[in-house]
Amino acid sequence: MIKKIILGISILFSTSIFAQEGTASPYSNFGLGEVKFRGTVENRSMGGISTVVDTTNVNLQNPASYAFLKFTSFSIGGTNSRTNFKTNTQNEKTQRTTLDYLAVGIPMGKFGAAFGLMPYSNVGYKIQSLDTSTDPDQHKSFIGEGAVNRVFAGVSYRILPELSVGADFQYNFGSTKTQAVVTMKDILKSSRTKNTSKYSGFSTNLGAYYQKKISGKYSFAANVMFSPKTKITSENTRNVAVVTYSSSGAEIIEADSNTKVTLADTELTLPSKLTFGSGFGDMKKWFTAAEYVVQGKNDFTVVNTGGNFTFSHRKGERFSLGGYYIPKYNSFTSYFDRITYRVGYRYENTGLVINSRSIIDNAVTLGFGFPVGNVISKINLGLEYGKRGTRSNGLVEENYFNVSFGLSIGDRWFVKPKYD
Repeated sequence: MIKKIILGISILFSTSIFAQEGTASPYSNFGLGEVKFRGTVENRSMGGISTVVDTTNVNLQNPASYAFLKFTSFSIGGTNSRTNFKTNTQNEKTQRTTLDYLAVGIPMGKFGAAFGLMPYSNVGYKIQSLDTSTDPDQHKSFIGEGAVNRVFAGVSYRILPELSVGADFQYNFGSTKTQAVVTMKDILKSSRTKNTSKYSGFSTNLGAYYQKKISGKYSFAANVMFSPKTKITSENTRNVAVVTYSSSGAEIIEADSNTKVTLADTELTLPSKLTFGSGFGDMKKWFTAAEYVVQGKNDFTVVNTGGNFTFSHRKGERFSLGGYYIPKYNSFTSYFDRITYRVGYRYENTGLVINSRSIIDNAVTLGFGFPVGNVISKINLGLEYGKRGTRSNGLVEENYFNVSFGLSIGDRWFVKPKYD
């Protein structure tokens, strides 16, 4: 039955992950867009920490965790995000619903493996330029959309009962489209430029995980992960035309004005990332952990410029703190005692600097794991409230509330029955 459930869900969602518009942030104008969180609802609900590893659920952040699996695990998750954009003069609201991951983890004795797919980044913005300081008769608008997705497969090996190492191999692919329209005052015609970039390339994520029993029932855990700097190829084309717009907003291209140009391919560098984490607790009842991530400098450039601003990229960093509590995981009398309660906090300096202001993202998280049928399958609910950016220096402040939903199904596969 579980295999039929997985097959049905996979068919339903596997195509939507590639075409979804997963963000409305103006900050997705930079580089490959808004980089998505790589992890499950469980991890996200604890501030994004990856140090929590158990035997029933696949941990997508650290490939070394696969060797600790005792049950084949199928995981799927998505998020509904509601965001309030604020400037000193304007206020806009939007919402998006996205599929975040689809993954399977498989135990194989001292080995463990996992495979799946997830978005790497999303582009989605609409900017109207109100800056008339350079040309008061000129109006500009900028639109961007698209995504870079990744399919991954990884394996890990348990060197010692307490220590494992692992690696993920990812293929990144996708495309983004950006559009800039310039309209002169009192002139009905506009100059429109469309840029399309198709991305492809491989990347790697390496990890190690250590978990040791100390003082009876308590455990200490530590992990380290490293994603080396890697390059992906961008195939670029440009289309330039003189256009007008109908009353319904449809684009009408002026005759003999449509020009398509194939640009030279470019190479973009995904920055390196190094993660350290450690935690302590009674794994069957409670656990708390802290994690620090440092990311290398990003060499991406901006595609469209919605107004006059300066920007640069610096090293980014993230600090996360989180944990969980289970009143009584094997309770037969109270369902609420078997629920997993999660909480966390995250502070992130994205490394993006605009108009001399660093773009900071911080959030508090809350989550619940509801057992389904048995202790190895759960419906997971995650809540996240945060703020990114600032209204200073002509920028945009984003206040967001995310509701994440995940399903984690555990079962024993590939076990030969004793009786036919």
